[in-house]
Amino acid sequence: MSVYKEREEELEKHEFMMGLERGRLAVTLDLLTDALVLVGQHGVYCQSSRQPGKPAMDIQMISKCLTDAKELVSGVMDELKRRPTAPVRTDS
Repeated sequence: MSVYKEREEELEKHEFMMGLERGRLAVTLDLLTDALVLVGQHGVYCQSSRQPGKPAMDIQMISKCLTDAKELVSGVMDELKRRPTAPVRTDS
């Protein structure tokens, strides 16, 4: 199933509140956060043999990639927020 159909309600809510682009990015951040939580839970059970108390190296790498992706998406959202919006023309 398409993410647009599966997450239709979330997308509509965020797109209405924030605009199309920022709304979709907000849902993307939510999905990345959910993935980080799942990876974190998995990391509790998959401990590194070299570094006791830390997740296995692959879990650490996945977590880092997801965190970096969240930072990039958040940066794009901030940039979109700073851009001036085009004025709406009322003389048609």
